[in-house]
Amino acid sequence: MTSSLKRLLAVTLVGVAVTVACGGGPKATSSQTPPAAPPATTAAAGSAASVAPGDFGVPECDQYMRKYLACIDSKVPDMVRPTLKASLDQQKQAWKKAASTPEGKAGLAAACTQMEGQSKAAMQAYGCSW
Repeated sequence: MTSSLKRLLAVTLVGVAVTVACGGGPKATSSQTPPAAPPATTAAAGSAASVAPGDFGVPECDQYMRKYLACIDSKVPDMVRPTLKASLDQQKQAWKKAASTPEGKAGLAAACTQMEGQSKAAMQAYGCSW
């Protein structure tokens, strides 16, 4: 495995950790207040608009991106949405870079499959299912 692929996988796993940390808590009930999200920075708010379903040439990643974005857009509270979109935008940039090589594409297929499983469980806290 090349060092750039290792770096990409490390960045991807950090993204998963952020996703799980932001969405992995217990589902809020009417008697609970949702956890406070970290304040969105200007950079995060600006990058959130650039997140769109990706076309990485890796079906597993394209599928994950579509499902995750649909969940964020339809279920995640407004106060948390910019943070998750900013994180996803960073992942998207790293994936596009990795998808530019055959080795990167091969690594992304496995990483995106793993991320989808982890995110699916974490995003159930927001009522998302896929």
